[in-house]
Amino acid sequence: MTGKIGADYVSPNELAKLMVDAGESKACLSTRDTLIRAFMAGAILALAAAFAITVAIKTGSPLAGAILFPVGFILIYLLGFDLLTGVFMLVPLAWLDKRPGVSMGQVLRNWGLVFIGNFAGAVTVAFMMSFILTYGYTSSGGIIAEKVAHIGMARTVGYEAHGIMGWFTIFIRGILCNWMVSTGVAAAMVSTSAIGKIFAMWMPIMLFFYMGFEHSVVNMFLFPFALIMGGDFTFIDYLTWNEAPTALGNLVGGLMFVGLIMYITHYKTAPKRVLDI
Repeated sequence: MTGKIGADYVSPNELAKLMVDAGESKACLSTRDTLIRAFMAGAILALAAAFAITVAIKTGSPLAGAILFPVGFILIYLLGFDLLTGVFMLVPLAWLDKRPGVSMGQVLRNWGLVFIGNFAGAVTVAFMMSFILTYGYTSSGGIIAEKVAHIGMARTVGYEAHGIMGWFTIFIRGILCNWMVSTGVAAAMVSTSAIGKIFAMWMPIMLFFYMGFEHSVVNMFLFPFALIMGGDFTFIDYLTWNEAPTALGNLVGGLMFVGLIMYITHYKTAPKRVLDI
C-alpha cells in the first residue's frame, strides 16, 4: 500500500503508534525543554496571528489572512515546538497506553508547563507588537490597534451578553478549532517529507482561522494585545469569557475527536469479524 500511494506515506495504523510515541516523548521531556519549546511556540503563533490580522485589514480580505496564517503552525511543527492544543491531544494517549511513568499527574504537569510557556511567549509578542505600533506608547496604534481592541471586546463581553449560551458558544468553537488543528497535526505525521507535512496541515488550520473558531494559544496573544491597545474589557473577562471555555473546548476537540478516534480505531482496534463462508 505504501508503494502505491508514495514512498513517504505512513499508514493510519503506523500513524496511531507515532501519535502515542509522541505523547510519551512530550511527557518525558525535561521542565526546561518543555518551557522553552512552549515559549517559542506561543511566540511564533502570536506573530502569525498578528501577521494574518494585518494582512486581512490591509487587503480587506479575511480570506487572505486565513490563507497565510498556517505558516505559523507549520514552523512550530517543523521545529518541534509545543502548543497546548497539540499536547491536549497527544500526551493522554501515552497514559491510556500505560507507557512507563506516564501517570495522569505527568499529563497534567505537561499541560501546565506548556500553558505557562505558551502564555509567556504570546504575551511577550503582544508587548513587542504594541510597542512598535505605538512608537513606545507615545501614539495610538492606528487601525490595527482599533480592530484588535474591537475583536477583544466582541469575543469577551460580547459573549457575556448572551449569558451561559454565550459561554457554551465559545466552548463549542473551541471544540471545532482543535478538531481541525489536531487533524492537521495528525495528518502531518502521515507524511515523512517536509512538503507533505506542510500540505497536510494547511487546509484544516486555514479552515479554523477563517471560520472564527477559538484557539486558546492564539487568544493568549490576541486578548492581552487588545487590552494593551485599549479594549474595553478586563483580564478577568478574558479568562472567564474566553480563555477558560476555549481551553476546555480545545481539550475536548483534540482529544475526543482526533486523538481517541485514532487510538481506538487504528491502535487498539476491535477484533475483526469472522465471516461465514
